[in-house]
Amino acid sequence: MFHNIKLGAVAAGIIALSAPVAQGSEFINILTGGTSGVYYPLGVALSDIYAKGIDGARTQVQSTKASVENLNLLQQGKGELAFALGDSVKYAWEGNAEVGFKAPLGKLRAIAAIYPNVIQIAALSDTGAVTVADLKGKSLSVGAAKSGTELNARAIFGASGLSYEDLGKLEYLPFAESVELMKNRQLDATLQSSGLGNAALKDLATSQAITFVSVPAEVAESLGAPYVAGMIPAGTYEGQTADVPTVAVVNFLVTHEDVSEETAYQMTKLLFENLDTLKAAHSAAGGISAEAAVKGSPIPMHPGAERYYKEQGLM
Repeated sequence: MFHNIKLGAVAAGIIALSAPVAQGSEFINILTGGTSGVYYPLGVALSDIYAKGIDGARTQVQSTKASVENLNLLQQGKGELAFALGDSVKYAWEGNAEVGFKAPLGKLRAIAAIYPNVIQIAALSDTGAVTVADLKGKSLSVGAAKSGTELNARAIFGASGLSYEDLGKLEYLPFAESVELMKNRQLDATLQSSGLGNAALKDLATSQAITFVSVPAEVAESLGAPYVAGMIPAGTYEGQTADVPTVAVVNFLVTHEDVSEETAYQMTKLLFENLDTLKAAHSAAGGISAEAAVKGSPIPMHPGAERYYKEQGLM
């Protein structure tokens, strides 16, 4: 399930409108991520599906800074559907202030677990780093501070018995900037949470001798849901001759309790009735299935979504 996923980086915001149905009574704002990432094209596809399939719906797609911002906006009623990484959803429900949630976001409700992000750690080969423990004393970029990627990095370090203090140097940089530093031999390694075949890592692999650092399966086991064991299959990147075990984290579609049961039901039903349209928008949607959608949610399911899964015999 985790093998052929392409997922880009997430960036910041513009708003795009999909063709709204005239004079609709139902408004659905879909919170995504940066326009170069995966959340955005999938959000645009869903917006179109909902505009056509939900009677009287007006839909809009909002580009955001992704998971943390999306969940805070949902709690404030400033969106009806959002994409978010599973660990961010968990921290939001708990109200983890350190990662950007000032209080528990009790209004959040799950629509579906969707496709996973794969944690990919690339190190310059001459550093000798092969496993996550080998990153001690090395310089590493973990993504933008408090981004979904950086939250993944913290969790993996903690479960591996490491902390940021063990690093020689810590950088909070986006994917492309991290790769530029590695090309200039100013950074030893980069941790990126995305789909396989990430453009920044492809670029790095063609210009430097790199090693993909393994993360043992025990790390995923000790972290538990929404983390799962993952794999970077051999040949995903130039020069990568062997499978590399790592950790993956599941993405979720999330709504809030004030969205009506009927709307949440329609959003869920139309999602699964239009998977081919979503796959055409981005190959990452190939990782979405109704069977997996009901598993591992850190928050309660919306009653409308629950109704759909019960009809399908999945709950």
